[in-house]
Amino acid sequence: MSLKKTHPQKRSQKSSVKTKPKGLNWLFISLGLTAVSLTSAAAGAFIAVSLSATPLQQSSLTPEQEEVFSKNEAISYKSLRLPELSRPVNVLVLGTKVLTSEVDEKPIEDLGYHALVNSFKGLSDTMVLIRFDPLSNKLSLLSIPRDTQTTINYELKKINEANYEGGPALAAETVSELLGGVPVDRYVRVNIQGVEKVIDALGGVNVYVPKDMKYTDHSQHLYIDLKEGEQHLDGEKAVSFLRFRYDRYGDIGRVQRQQMFMRALVEQALKPQTLLRIPEILSIISAYIDTNLTVEELVALSGFASQTKRSNVQLLMLPGRFSGDGKQEVSYWLPNRYQIKNMMAEYFDHGQLDFDAEPTNPSNLKIAIQDSTENPEAVQRMVTYLREAGYRRIFVSDQWPQTLETTRIVAQNGDDLGAATLRADLGLGEVLVESTGNLASDITIVLGEDWQNYFPDSSVHFKETTSVNN
Repeated sequence: MSLKKTHPQKRSQKSSVKTKPKGLNWLFISLGLTAVSLTSAAAGAFIAVSLSATPLQQSSLTPEQEEVFSKNEAISYKSLRLPELSRPVNVLVLGTKVLTSEVDEKPIEDLGYHALVNSFKGLSDTMVLIRFDPLSNKLSLLSIPRDTQTTINYELKKINEANYEGGPALAAETVSELLGGVPVDRYVRVNIQGVEKVIDALGGVNVYVPKDMKYTDHSQHLYIDLKEGEQHLDGEKAVSFLRFRYDRYGDIGRVQRQQMFMRALVEQALKPQTLLRIPEILSIISAYIDTNLTVEELVALSGFASQTKRSNVQLLMLPGRFSGDGKQEVSYWLPNRYQIKNMMAEYFDHGQLDFDAEPTNPSNLKIAIQDSTENPEAVQRMVTYLREAGYRRIFVSDQWPQTLETTRIVAQNGDDLGAATLRADLGLGEVLVESTGNLASDITIVLGEDWQNYFPDSSVHFKETTSVNN
């Protein structure tokens, strides 16, 4: 069976920032088919026919900029139902925030404060490289801190300046170079107003707010006031959650919260029924998104993501460290090239691991323990248990604010093998590849209620297990 490849049509070089892309003409067709598709077994076929092969771009790229992305290689094919992903794809997502004070192309009405502008040409507050891999059935999201030190146009700068200086093409080139040549197949740029529209179009998202968040900036009319606890966030509150970075970890803390938000969004929004709402959602956000993905490709990627298991969603953060002691004039996130190389080999199928794949030595793992049970005795039992099992580099970290039923074993630096080994030693918990744990750890254990329920006396359990194994 041959795969039908779709080649995107070339767009005019004229600017179309304020006009709807011609590729959205399919919306009117799909709306007319909605009533039929809801009652017909051929709903997928009707939707597929109405999909456009024209990129949803709001900006024009030169031929040289187009060459940065592998546009000649199809990433999806049409089946009798919905388009499906035909190969692994890397998509760079850039989130921008542009204020009236930052726009110098034409006069902006003086509103008395720095208002948000519907533009994609600013600094990228958020950078995420997402790998959709139908071969391994995994979805990997790599967050790149905006303060990451890199070289742009032969100058040492923060990576968030790449989009401002050269648009999505330069941003993609810079990210690819930072990651050792990992290809970037497509890009998506969305501004902060678009994020708000997306969340509202999806009906909001349930997120646990880990701490009270309060911040006021009258110059931007920015008023953040969120309370700790499980909350259903609408678009405006979700943007507040994502923008807040006024704590001891600054932008890195924000990256961690963004990962919490992304996991919640993936689990709640990317459901099969959401695919039928893509025309409605795109019609709402079309003015706030710029991408060289076609609607057909977008449906294929969404369909793959909606079928990805929770355990196969991997949230990574660019390995690195803070520069100096934070007192320098310019603060950077300094990338760790060695760890990046291994992470790209393991999660982005690029290059080879730089070490022998031997079983993880427990004594080498640096393990942080966070308690969600408010039970100091349970924490001490965990420490004792791990030491008896051969783990030596253990420390107790800040308490986790949300009470968890199931213990989480967080592969903070992407070491899923070490986390799986630890999970096997504990005999409980779920392994999550994400960067929401303690920054100084290799693996963070967030202690859940299952620990004290199943192992009220860990030392007895360990001795019994040892005698059985012997």
